[in-house]
Amino acid sequence: MIRPGGLTGTHAQTKPERGQGRAAPDGGQAGSPPTVLVGREVVEAAAEAFMQKKNKELSLQCTKTMKASWHYHTNLTSHNKAVLMAAQSDYQRVRRSSWVEARKWRVLHHFLTLRPALTRQMTFLSHLGPSALSYSYLTMYESVVEDMLAVYRSASVCLPHNPPVCGISINTGLVDVMAGSRDEGVLRHVWREWRQQTSSVKHSFPLYLQLVKRAANINDFPNKADADLAEYGGSSFREELANAWSQLKPLYTHLHAYTRRKLRQVYGSEVVSERGPLPAHLLGNMWGQSWDLGDLLVPYPGQSYPDLTKEMKRQGYTPHRIFEAANRFFGSLNLTLVPSSFWRDSLLQQPPDNRPVICSPSAWDLCNAKDYRVKQCTRVRGKDLISAHHELAHLQYFMQYRHLPYVFRQAPNPGFQEGVGLAVGLSATSPRYLRRLGLITPEQEEGNSRADLNLLMSLALQQITFLPFALLMEEWRWRVAEGTIKRRDWNCAWWDLRYSIQGVKPPVPRSEEDFDPGSKYHIAADLPYTGYLVAFILQFQIHKALCVKADRYQPLIQRRPLHKCHIFQSIAAGEALGTMMRLGKSVGWREALEQLTGPGGGKLNALPTREYFRPLELWLERDNARHGEYIGWRPDGEYCVYKTPSPKGRSCK
Repeated sequence: MIRPGGLTGTHAQTKPERGQGRAAPDGGQAGSPPTVLVGREVVEAAAEAFMQKKNKELSLQCTKTMKASWHYHTNLTSHNKAVLMAAQSDYQRVRRSSWVEARKWRVLHHFLTLRPALTRQMTFLSHLGPSALSYSYLTMYESVVEDMLAVYRSASVCLPHNPPVCGISINTGLVDVMAGSRDEGVLRHVWREWRQQTSSVKHSFPLYLQLVKRAANINDFPNKADADLAEYGGSSFREELANAWSQLKPLYTHLHAYTRRKLRQVYGSEVVSERGPLPAHLLGNMWGQSWDLGDLLVPYPGQSYPDLTKEMKRQGYTPHRIFEAANRFFGSLNLTLVPSSFWRDSLLQQPPDNRPVICSPSAWDLCNAKDYRVKQCTRVRGKDLISAHHELAHLQYFMQYRHLPYVFRQAPNPGFQEGVGLAVGLSATSPRYLRRLGLITPEQEEGNSRADLNLLMSLALQQITFLPFALLMEEWRWRVAEGTIKRRDWNCAWWDLRYSIQGVKPPVPRSEEDFDPGSKYHIAADLPYTGYLVAFILQFQIHKALCVKADRYQPLIQRRPLHKCHIFQSIAAGEALGTMMRLGKSVGWREALEQLTGPGGGKLNALPTREYFRPLELWLERDNARHGEYIGWRPDGEYCVYKTPSPKGRSCK
């Protein structure tokens, strides 16, 4: 989903301050101006006029910014970049002026108790994230983030070949090395060197922490952790995340134990112990956030559904036809079809003139309630068919809430809309839906339990493994921001969390001279990860709720498992989904979720995830029991040694 992103700032919800019911109360002292009584109706009318004006201003400037962004993303020229930067600057100016004015209204919020929607809009406008900093401090913040990103972008590694191959970065081969190599020495070298090359992020990190704390204070939060969590209802949300993790952990620990045995078979017990954590460098990913180990872990090698890409090409699919199929999916739910301008203005394949574009798939809302686009360099292959459904799910959300004021035209929390897109993707990957599209036959779809298990394993290695990594990364950031993790413990606290939550250890001993969190882009770029974490959990909750509405999932009926459900042609599911989408951000995310899931369903719940992966979990339990595998992990060495860091770093004082 594309909006002006960081330009809009952090929309947080806080309890409004209570002020006096009079303008200029002065205690009646002689010589002072006369007291003016203000009626509720007058304040409500003035507040309504203020918000109408601001919604219009922001919507118009958003449209200008999004058009400039579209032109740049679809034609990477220096001119288009300059136009985009100017538009972003204008949006920042309008957004900041709105923030300044909205904060002046807080003293009168108690006049608006009968207009909660109006108060809610003003509350969103009155928080701005780092952009609330004064010009000098904002410049300092942008500079320090750019310094951290410069370290990340410039980092490269020499591969230990003969002769060495140097200059290999994350974007030019390291991802492929970590995923494809099975040479333990090479993987250990690349893992260590990448962290060595990015460790100097730590020199800018103290100043970064001072600046984001200052921004949080200006926005009425004690620290950045509370500011970030306000989007989800406050600091108690951390307990909700922990509860969701405890629900999912039994499945994860069985996957962990199975993976440990398979890795031990490849690398030996000296590298992978029988009861210890997993070595981080052997998981097929630079950070261990997903495990690209399908070739080692697939339950039944050679058992799979037919190649979608091959069948799509045989049937003459084109990029346009792929999006037509995705559009029909939403039409079958009695939801809104994309406007005719979508087909004219979107970029659905690599441009014929081969001009430089940013090809990563994205959905675009141009903020005028009529212009919706997708940018995707579509190729005729199965993954692009699923991606088309995902991106049109975002567009559907845009179209459903377009009647709302500008500040409400977004999902109720940063992970909610992505959760919807992922849930639609689960329907699109269902073998039963693919059969409806004519891409697999009834005979191929029915009774292929081994192919089902292989599909579930492939998805689990991307999704089940992601949750503990995302959780520990955010928990580390929150504790650092709160000050419960001190600077002297930054790196060892990181590895404490990686061990306790993820069951992962470093391949070589670490110390406080290292700064391994800085090896992750989202740390260097100050980009929150909580939205991804929430989206991961919500997708299965939403998928289950929609399948129940469609009457296509019944837990006690073996022929109706959750992982095979799709909602194609279910008017009931479409009505429920549309009703939730139309709320936008006019209500909290719990209320929006409960609208779909029913009473009591307005909280994160990872049990639907367990239901979706139930066949795989049962298989893992049996396989681990058959091999006598230890479930869980115990320490098998010292992973991080405390050492006082050198007193480097900048200060904003």
